Order: sequence, then structure tokens, then C-alpha cells
Amino acid sequence: MLFVQGFAQNKDTTDYKSPHSPTTASVLSAIIPGAGQVYNKKYWKVPIIYGVGGYLAYAIIFNNKQYLRFKADYKALTDNNPNTVDEFNGQVPAEQIKYVKDQHRRQRDLSILGLSLWYVLNIVDASVDANLYDFDVSDDLSLHLFRGNNLLTLTYKIGK
Repeated sequence: MLFVQGFAQNKDTTDYKSPHSPTTASVLSAIIPGAGQVYNKKYWKVPIIYGVGGYLAYAIIFNNKQYLRFKADYKALTDNNPNTVDEFNGQVPAEQIKYVKDQHRRQRDLSILGLSLWYVLNIVDASVDANLYDFDVSDDLSLHLFRGNNLLTLTYKIGK
């Protein structure tokens, strides 16, 4: 027979502190990205969050400007009006301008998708960190195997 005994962490109720709320961390990160990480005291994550968010916002703005620029040029080339001239003065074929226009639209759309994913991951990260805020990561993780009286006993201890 195999008996498994577990000893959970001993929690002293005399020094009660208010629990670290995952809901608060999530709401803070939803309102201001990175605020949940500050609440969780994971300050080192804030520059990463704003760096990635800033890059994605810049990519959206840049690609949208380029998309609109090439869209206007493509329209000027294909409208069959001799009075409208594109910025390349007809030196670049319409197919090439259409290809570049479509590439910038695709990059803009992917950047929007990335920014949406960044926002959701920011909230999820704050919630997970808040859930694990009081998690004990001490070095006292032990597992002992005892044999006696024709029984095999497995004992594990986590924490203090």
C-alpha cells in the first residue's frame, strides 16, 4: 500500500493582511496599461509594456499614412482622367503601386491585431501576477519516502 501525506503551509491567522486582488490588478491594467503590474510591484514590466505598445501604435500610424498615400496614387493612375497625376509622375506602374498599397494595409491590420493582443495580454499578466502574489517560493520543498511495517509512505512538505 502507498500512503501519501501532505503538509500544507501553516498560515497564522493573527497576522492577517488583506488579500492581493486579481480583480483590482485586472481593472487597473484595463484602465491604464501597466497599472496592474505596478499594483503587483512588478515595476520592471512597465517599460516593456510601454515599449511594445508604443512600437505597435507607431507601426499602425506609419502604415496607415503609407497606405493612404499609395491608395491616392493608385486611384490617380487608374481613374482614366489625364488631369490627375500621381506623385511618381507615371514612372511607377499601377500594379506595383497597388502591391505596395496592399502591403501597407496588411501591415497596418496586423499591427492593430498585435495591439489588441498586447492589451489583452497586459490584463492577463496583471491578473496572473496578482493570483501568484503570495505564492511561497522558498527553498523548503522536500519529498521523503519511508518504508516500515510493510507500508510505503510518501511525505511531502511545501513551505515553512
